[in-house]
Amino acid sequence: MHYLYILRSISSGKYYVGETKNIKRRMMQHQQGKTSFGKRNKDIVLVYKQEFINRSQAKKLESFVKRQKSHSFIDRFIQGKIIPP
Repeated sequence: MHYLYILRSISSGKYYVGETKNIKRRMMQHQQGKTSFGKRNKDIVLVYKQEFINRSQAKKLESFVKRQKSHSFIDRFIQGKIIPP
């Protein structure tokens, strides 16, 4: 299984969109500051995750969300108001 996940920094409001096979390990890396987003944002929370059967599906949706470059788009996506292609 693969996951698309979205993190948010509580203090800055910034989002991070990623894809991983092991969501627990990846969250730990972010929380321990082993990623650039985790180093800059100490107060991150997981706000969205979606499971996929294979990596290509997760990467496709990750790319779609990242291309939007919009906080309001990600907010609506998380709320389920946007259905991806």
